[in-house]
Amino acid sequence: MARTIDPVRHEARRTAIIDAALTCFAADGFDRATTAAICRTAGIGSGTFFHYFPTKLDVLLAVLELGTAETVAWFAAQQGRTDVGGVLVDHVVHSAAEFADPRVAGFVRAVGAVMNDERVAAALARDEAAVLDGLLPWVEAAQAAGEVRDDVPAARLCAWVLVVLDGFLGRLAGESGFAAAAERDMLVDTVRRLLAPAG
Repeated sequence: MARTIDPVRHEARRTAIIDAALTCFAADGFDRATTAAICRTAGIGSGTFFHYFPTKLDVLLAVLELGTAETVAWFAAQQGRTDVGGVLVDHVVHSAAEFADPRVAGFVRAVGAVMNDERVAAALARDEAAVLDGLLPWVEAAQAAGEVRDDVPAARLCAWVLVVLDGFLGRLAGESGFAAAAERDMLVDTVRRLLAPAG
């Protein structure tokens, strides 16, 4: 008889492997991180790792996909809020909190090493689309309420918010003295100024 799989335990094990992979990729980069190191960090054997992920690239993709799913869930959790401008600011604060994870800078560099891979590029495109799709209805509502500038189309304004966030993340990954927690207020202020109504 086939063994029954406990879906909660299965997902918890998968998440633990993803978290261990994030730690290893951040510390060693994609090329130098090994499945053996990921297994040690997760406290599992190699057979367990390969049961969940066929390759090291597959687990990196899972890290990206988990981030995208968390973005979608965050925006879904905002439904029903009436402070539309507050949602936009809260998204920036939420992003800054994620960027403050000490592993983020190293993981961004690890992804950069393989971003020409078709599957990685597609995962990054899905992540960007999730952010833009999440922001757009809130920017449109904030424009209608006069809470943000309306001299540019909402989609373009969303794209510029993403430019600021991506630039912050790129700086974090490229400069050792740039700390997400220390620069959070400046990031929020920059986006506020970008969104502020003219005049």
